Amino acid sequence: MNGGDKGDVAAAPAGAPPPLDWKFSQVFGERTAGEEVQEVDIISAIEFDKSGDHLATGDRGGRVVLFERTDTKEHGGSRRDLEKTDYPISRHPEFRYKTEFQSHEPEFDYLKSLEIEEKINKIRWCQTANGALFLLSTNDKTIKFWKVQEKKVKKIANMNMDPSKVDGKSNVASSSVSSNTNLHVANGGYNDKSSNNLSNDFKFPPGGIPSLRLPVITSNETNLVARCRRVYAHAHDYHINSVSNNSDGETFISADDLRINLWNLEISNQSFNIVDVKPANMEDLTEVITCAEFHPTHCSTLAYSSSKGSIRLIDLRQSALCDKHSKLFEEQEAPGSRSFFTEIIASISDIKFGRDGRYILSRDYMTLKLWDINMDSGPVSTFQVHEYLRPRLCDLYENDSIFDKFECCLSGDSMRVATGSYSNLFRVFGCGRGNTEATTLEASKNPMRRQVQTPSRPPRSLSSITRAVRRGGDSPGGVDANGNSLDFTTKLLHLAWHPSENSIACAAANSLYMYYA
Repeated sequence: MNGGDKGDVAAAPAGAPPPLDWKFSQVFGERTAGEEVQEVDIISAIEFDKSGDHLATGDRGGRVVLFERTDTKEHGGSRRDLEKTDYPISRHPEFRYKTEFQSHEPEFDYLKSLEIEEKINKIRWCQTANGALFLLSTNDKTIKFWKVQEKKVKKIANMNMDPSKVDGKSNVASSSVSSNTNLHVANGGYNDKSSNNLSNDFKFPPGGIPSLRLPVITSNETNLVARCRRVYAHAHDYHINSVSNNSDGETFISADDLRINLWNLEISNQSFNIVDVKPANMEDLTEVITCAEFHPTHCSTLAYSSSKGSIRLIDLRQSALCDKHSKLFEEQEAPGSRSFFTEIIASISDIKFGRDGRYILSRDYMTLKLWDINMDSGPVSTFQVHEYLRPRLCDLYENDSIFDKFECCLSGDSMRVATGSYSNLFRVFGCGRGNTEATTLEASKNPMRRQVQTPSRPPRSLSSITRAVRRGGDSPGGVDANGNSLDFTTKLLHLAWHPSENSIACAAANSLYMYYA
């Protein structure tokens, strides 16, 4: 296994598949040369829905943008019709802009004199119903439950009379309804005045009014409408870092630095605290919660990671307050390797369950780790992502880059993993038996521009990109395998893998890039 030192994934098939050939698919919000990126336009969250037909992004301006897949509709037809074709249909994944809405606004907490940013921290899709899309979005303090649905808008033509085509122009123009305000009678009564509906001076022209048109529906347009169904507020004292919905379709969790709360989607005024790591004395605080995720199929199981590099698996059936974990996943520290930066780079920034729930992928600053939930002795594989930056940890600490929180993702079959890096690069690793795939791609229209060939030597050694960087170790910002200097100001933090196909969406500042293989 590439970069692995703990064994192989049990479910991986014999024989390593060939490395994927990644191709550029499309880009949304592409920048022109020299264009300055607005802070509010920078993408801060990406999420595919379970079907993979919809994609949502959130930005620092509090907006949520939805995209829908179009190539499946163009190649539509029943499954039987597709089976009759004597040639394979090569589908090129294509998405189009669907709609956007303002999810969060900047707020101010007057009790704590604290500004609350509108930046979207996480987006999670919920189960669809009656053709409507549902999703959760959160900023630092408030979670919102959104419903996006197509609404038919009826446009009605007004009754119209052209006064130029009738006699008594002035009469017709003011004739439609009587101005008499005393026409109303008691219920059941009858007013026998023949002039009760039209003004007394109204005169019908000979032959009637040819231009009179009664109100009719002229169009039946369909518009997408986003409506906030619930607001889940005032439950977190610290910044919310995670939201994860349960497989039961009824509940979800939200996590901040010290607590995890359990919510019901239909109840917004109360939640249950299920994890609380806050000590009695805050001076005794040694670790915080960094991410929390529900198991994809077991509704009573969830995992959360900590700033010390550990992952805890808890079972909601054990107790109301899950202060004891059922399993603990952590890697033992190598003797003599501890330094000032050890705990900082060990902090886990993101965890993801595989689609079947067997594996957990975690991302710390230096590595990706793949864990088998049935084996808590250590990760089944470790992938080196930033090992070449180890000599520069002091510089990274001074410019705060060491605190960057990179996300990670797994393919739908759990055979490959991906994560981001600096200079808008992201890396894809194979995790099958004997798979040494390690691909470096750039978020641009030419993703293979900085491609490094997969080394043929055993995967336990450092990858070629790491060795090349160490050969050029005197570069002030670090270099990649091709000698290109690394830019720590351009970082690819957010990316998502399509649930059933080899397609990746990633965010480079305000641009959304999509690739397929």
